[in-house]
Amino acid sequence: MKPVEAEVKTGKTESGKKFFFAKISFPLFGYILKRILIFIPTLFIISLLTFILISAAPGDPAETMLNRTSGEGQASDRLATERSYVALRHKLGLDLPIFYFAPTNLAVSDTLIRIPIKNHREMLDRLTYQYGNWAQIENYYHQLKSLEFAIVSSKKDSTNANALIELRNTAAKFFIHHEDVVLSALLVDLKNQSNVAANLTEVKAHAEAVATAYGKMKTEATTWEKYIPLVQWSGMHNQYHRWLFGEAKWFGTETDPTLGRGFIRGDYGVSFTTKRPVKSVIWDGLWITMLISLLVIIIEYIISIPLGISLAVRKGSTYDSGVTVALFLTYSLPVFWIGTMAIFFLCSPDYIEIFPSFGLGDAVWSDGFFYKLGDLAYHLTLPLIIASYASFAYLSRQMRGSMLTVLGQDYIRTARAKGLPDNKVIWKHAFRNSLLPIITIFASFFPALIGGSIILEFLFTIPGLGQITYAAVLQKDYPMILTNTMFAAILTLVGYLVSDILYAVVDPRISYSKK
Repeated sequence: MKPVEAEVKTGKTESGKKFFFAKISFPLFGYILKRILIFIPTLFIISLLTFILISAAPGDPAETMLNRTSGEGQASDRLATERSYVALRHKLGLDLPIFYFAPTNLAVSDTLIRIPIKNHREMLDRLTYQYGNWAQIENYYHQLKSLEFAIVSSKKDSTNANALIELRNTAAKFFIHHEDVVLSALLVDLKNQSNVAANLTEVKAHAEAVATAYGKMKTEATTWEKYIPLVQWSGMHNQYHRWLFGEAKWFGTETDPTLGRGFIRGDYGVSFTTKRPVKSVIWDGLWITMLISLLVIIIEYIISIPLGISLAVRKGSTYDSGVTVALFLTYSLPVFWIGTMAIFFLCSPDYIEIFPSFGLGDAVWSDGFFYKLGDLAYHLTLPLIIASYASFAYLSRQMRGSMLTVLGQDYIRTARAKGLPDNKVIWKHAFRNSLLPIITIFASFFPALIGGSIILEFLFTIPGLGQITYAAVLQKDYPMILTNTMFAAILTLVGYLVSDILYAVVDPRISYSKK
């Protein structure tokens, strides 16, 4: 049954000019549309898993952006810092739930996420699991915060300086411990330390309030609540929705420029470290990485495909054995080691200074197109060689194996029996059918268009996206990491779609219509 195709219509316009409509393969179009529709839930799942993993990663984005450090300071400074921190968390949406809903239990409060400090949230979560009464746990936490502020606000003199230091250290331990044995011991220490100096009356009162709140939390425990399952609904006011779609006007507020208008609308937020829009940071390195990746792919395929064909045609010869050994020797050498040796011997004035050792040159496009192009080629020659040599062995062996399989087919033997020249048999009959494994591998190269080679860019100090991503991981710049991960996922899916389409191009026997 032949694929359904649109008829080619020709005719004349009023001006006498002919017009025509090219044939459109409806099965192929339907297949592409179906695959694109499948991409939507796939990308949704990838984005959700990535977002949840990044949200659960250690570190605090607000602290990173503020360069906040806890510890010493006047009460006014501590309070101002705390307010700035809370305001930034709210601006970034970090005080919102992660997703639209969350399976939990009756004991857990939906306001726990609003507690700004992560260690405090973890402590309160453990206390909730132990005692279940959120109202008393919340009161206990507020008393602890009041005690902390009272200690910081107390005037220090020669009679209470040591006592205030001990009190501050003891109070800090309450926020990271939930065990009854530890907290009971801390309450005793707190009482003793507050009685040392006579001018710590306010601190002593707050210490007693903490002890009272802790006692009520234990005596009025409702542990049965944790056994009652509950689904907490957050609606569209959650972190994932704001990242994906942004904050729309009909929710009562304008879109926050720090957060962005949403990933699907092309706004990816602001980098935590550079304070610049993620889109701008990515664009600075994207063209460099894409240029290098495209050139590497072209070099790998231009060399590997003819090499694999020649090895298949001369199977078992000395040429086949020698080239195979040489290829696998290069394949076994790590890229970072070869790159280091190349820089040491080929870029150093102590040996042979043929290539530059870093960067992309100082020339700009205003100096002249060909001058800039030549300078760029001069700086990229060695990195391109280092980046592509390792794939020659893998791709050429894949091509060799695929070609040998095709050359053993009956129709190839028939073509040779008819007296066709070997070149015609290989390039006209065998070549196209042997490309299917190579096309499959080609799909895996698409994510490299934006991922780049971190090792290569690090060795040669190339300001590409690979180096930018590496720095983002070290600095916990989550908007950058999340955006790069999503683009890598999109390009992976696009790569597989392109591969499926190329299958039909190189092998007409592949049809996308239903039989």
